[in-house]
Amino acid sequence: MAQRLFILNGPNLNMLGRREPHLYGPVTLPAIEKRCGTVAEELDFDLFLAQSNAEGQLIDWVHQAYDQAAPVIINPAGLSTRAVALYDALRMLDRPIVEVHLTNVLGREPLYRDLLTAATAWGFLAGFGAEVYEMAMRGLATHLSEGGEACG
Repeated sequence: MAQRLFILNGPNLNMLGRREPHLYGPVTLPAIEKRCGTVAEELDFDLFLAQSNAEGQLIDWVHQAYDQAAPVIINPAGLSTRAVALYDALRMLDRPIVEVHLTNVLGREPLYRDLLTAATAWGFLAGFGAEVYEMAMRGLATHLSEGGEACG
């Protein structure tokens, strides 16, 4: 039976491919989701893919992941630095979380470096462009197959 996996994307990621392609590359969110679907089949994940510009909607999906005992890959985008409510929702999960960012947020402007939500994560990937999603899925699959726990 396939393991349910939530892949959640935060604000402005629906604009990938058009928004600052010099930073984020030319790839679109639908293209990323298609690649995730291919990898999910290989790794036997049952994907829930979603994007929202609203913190409350992301929190609702985190609650669904909690109810389904599902791990989460999340790109909280701009919410990673100040979204206390999203941080609180992620903290309650008892399955692994991987936070991903397309750019190296730690090498960017100072406002992107204080990553509140990353403190909830078992894993963290940044700076590899759209590849972060596939890398996160593969790392998570290995972690889960070895009986890995959530953060810490």
